[in-house]
Amino acid sequence: MRRELGIAVCALACCLCSENRDCPGCREGGCPNHETCVNYLCSRERGVSACWECPDFPCGKGMHGSTRIQAFAKFAREQGVETLLDCLERNRRAGVVYHRPGTLTGDYDLPTEREIFDLLLGDG
Repeated sequence: MRRELGIAVCALACCLCSENRDCPGCREGGCPNHETCVNYLCSRERGVSACWECPDFPCGKGMHGSTRIQAFAKFAREQGVETLLDCLERNRRAGVVYHRPGTLTGDYDLPTEREIFDLLLGDG
């Protein structure tokens, strides 16, 4: 886990991404899609550093059509980003997979936000 990459504006876990090892992360403008990313652009326009800080959250824009991303954003809002990072790091060490090679899905891609929260908290 590359904790220093943190959590993206939308709540993707840049810290666990294995798609591009040279990417400095969303918050550094490193995502190749940041110029067209709805969540990145909206957060900049609204003056918030992340979707979960916006008064209109949850809005369903962009990446928030994904149950996993929506749950991660809600978790960050309710528990804090550092707690989210701690949970992701603990779960990674326990063998929980963020996304499998060649796919963008993994163990957190569960049907409900409650199930994702439970997995994050170690109750799943």
